[in-house]
Amino acid sequence: MAEVTRRGVLAGAAALGGAATGLVSQGLTAHEAVASPRGGAAAPPGSITVAPGDPRYRSLTHRGWNARFVGRPDYVRVVSSTEEVVSAVRLAVREGKRIAVRSGGHCFEDFVDDPAVKALIDLSPMASVSYDARRRAFAVEPGALLGEVYRKLFLGWGVTVPAGATPEVGVGGHILGGGYGTLSRRHGLSVDHLYAIEVVVVDASGEVRSVVATREPSDPHHDLWWAHTGGGGGNFGIVTCYWFRDPAAKGDDPARLLPRPPESVTTFYATWPWQDLDQRSFARLVRNHGSWHERNSGPDSSYAGLFSVLMLKSRKAESITLAGQLDSSGRGAERLLDDYLAAVGRGVTAKPVRGYESQPWLQAAGAVQESAAAPFKAKAAYLRRRYTDTQIDVIHERLSGKEGAGLDGALWLVSYGGKVNTVPADATAVAQRDSILKAIYVAEWEAQQDGGPRLEWVRDFYRTVYADSGGVPVPGAANDGSFINYPDTDLADTALNTSGTAWHTLYYKGHYPRLQRIKARWDPRDEFRHALAVRPPSDAERGRP
Repeated sequence: MAEVTRRGVLAGAAALGGAATGLVSQGLTAHEAVASPRGGAAAPPGSITVAPGDPRYRSLTHRGWNARFVGRPDYVRVVSSTEEVVSAVRLAVREGKRIAVRSGGHCFEDFVDDPAVKALIDLSPMASVSYDARRRAFAVEPGALLGEVYRKLFLGWGVTVPAGATPEVGVGGHILGGGYGTLSRRHGLSVDHLYAIEVVVVDASGEVRSVVATREPSDPHHDLWWAHTGGGGGNFGIVTCYWFRDPAAKGDDPARLLPRPPESVTTFYATWPWQDLDQRSFARLVRNHGSWHERNSGPDSSYAGLFSVLMLKSRKAESITLAGQLDSSGRGAERLLDDYLAAVGRGVTAKPVRGYESQPWLQAAGAVQESAAAPFKAKAAYLRRRYTDTQIDVIHERLSGKEGAGLDGALWLVSYGGKVNTVPADATAVAQRDSILKAIYVAEWEAQQDGGPRLEWVRDFYRTVYADSGGVPVPGAANDGSFINYPDTDLADTALNTSGTAWHTLYYKGHYPRLQRIKARWDPRDEFRHALAVRPPSDAERGRP
């Protein structure tokens, strides 16, 4: 995500919040350690329970960004502290209720708004951002929205965390899938700066507790930290605090413990009208864009400060747009931007309408406004290379042909690579560390419209682009699977994924067995689960008869 908005130019989108376990000890957490007693499941006085019939219930259950799904839990527990999360989980476990957690509410699938979910834990009041001197790290609670995180870190200490471009996205789930955005080509992923987490977990006896896990190799809970650096939300427990510190940072000056954002950025756009694009020009545009990223996505590229999204919208939208931002605090930014747009448009007969605006970084970081909730379906992929000419012809046909031209559909190609690709693949749970672009295929519709044709269109679009690999982006020379923060349950459907490659390989590659072992250790009762959850290893996978 910057994870991407459906209608906006740049965006951040994230799945639900995740979790972890272990006793908090030795004064290392910003929260008080809580081990659940055998008795007493009542909520602390500060928490709020909202059930059907309460006038607040509809507001709390219609918070999801994807309006395809609306949950019907038995109640929503609105919590303000780790202690209240522990109490809420304890009660749900004892009542045998399926648990889900929400921070910003931006999950693409029904992992939160699932009819099977009976106890929804809402973390939105947990939104503090502070500096923890004992850990030499910044503590961020999961209900904090990215815009507020940026504002507080920057105004307080002049630093930031590289994360999504939509300020309304909640930290809770965004970080757990990896977290990327406008600064990631220069500074890496959010999880590359994650020092520690606090997680509420459930042990084999049903006892609930909170635990802090860090990136320190000597930490006995290190595996739990690792699982939350890209393992996705809703798998191991409920994260109640994140601590961030650059792994290369020295000393205890908080102004030097996270990246400093640029003083200013130039936001830009270039728009090509569909009516001026024949198939040859369309193909040239997409080919140029992909080839440019093949050449300019190394960590030492002079374009490390560039982030862009090529929005290949259906003909109904009347135009195709390339938009983004470039660090303009140094010399030569205007020339770099002109050269970039010239390279993408070279040989394209249609001439774009272009626009630029220089802004202070903080204003630009909060400028992307997300659209209202609407039903949609999204599918995703990592690209190691540009699309082939055959794939580009498929993309053109699907966006401009009879079916695609009349609906709200698009393919977004989002800048990636740079510093992201300098981190070893096993250092975090993010296995994809040599891609140049993220692709997001999406169709949306109004609530009163029939979603069936739109679903079929985007599924067929995706399946046809990857026809040579069983309808999905199987990791290989050109593709590298998909992104768990853009979850797509179709990948687990063998009628739609005919590649023979399991859904979890597409998301986690060779990391999945390790995630399974961590699941077995920290959530042995499988209390935290959804349609694409990490599954505990079977006896056969454990090597047992």
